[in-house]
Amino acid sequence: MKKLRNWDNKTWLSSKKYIFSFNNFLRSKIKFDKNTQILDIGCGRGNIISSLHKKYKFYNKPIGVDIVKNKSLKKNIFFFKSDAIHYLKKTNKNFDVILIKQTIHFFNKNQIKLLLSYAKLKLRDKGQILLFSLKTKDNQIPCFKSMGINLKKSLKKDEELLKIIKKNLKNLKEVYFNFRVNISKQVYLRMIRDRYISCLLKMSVKEIKLGISELNLRLKNQIRFTDTLKCIVFRK
Repeated sequence: MKKLRNWDNKTWLSSKKYIFSFNNFLRSKIKFDKNTQILDIGCGRGNIISSLHKKYKFYNKPIGVDIVKNKSLKKNIFFFKSDAIHYLKKTNKNFDVILIKQTIHFFNKNQIKLLLSYAKLKLRDKGQILLFSLKTKDNQIPCFKSMGINLKKSLKKDEELLKIIKKNLKNLKEVYFNFRVNISKQVYLRMIRDRYISCLLKMSVKEIKLGISELNLRLKNQIRFTDTLKCIVFRK
């Protein structure tokens, strides 16, 4: 799995409003209590599980796994700098909830199968896997032309991986999480410059600059759109 140069940039995904909205969504799918043991794969700074821990005061701290340790990592979680497959293979812990949020496109087909296999083995009775990916059709993320082409390629790969996931996770449910983004053009263009999304990673500095110029002319000063995630829910 390739490493991210833009790993865990500060975007609306790390805002308090987003974390609150996302955790409300989780609470609608999961019956949290003090005994709940959570694993967050691709946890970033650990904002999501940290916020949950503050609310529920879990007996066992939530565990976050990521391939890079951020300097702003939350202090009230256990963190492991590790590849997710390696961690699941080696850990002796079992979980009530395993979150896999917007990371599947960094795995190939064989790795996804391994990840799901180990994740299912590490679920407690009635435990759940919640896997989130960008909506693959009619995505509203503002893009310049070449960025849009790259994003479509990434989402096409996601579609192929989601087919594999559905074959490996029987009796699943599909739901959607929607977050209304309201952001200034200035902030969004800075995010583009910082390559906030993986479809920008392989683009040259020149391509990014041209793309920013394109968006600067096209976008309004205040940008509003819905960031939609598909959520696959599997219960053991």
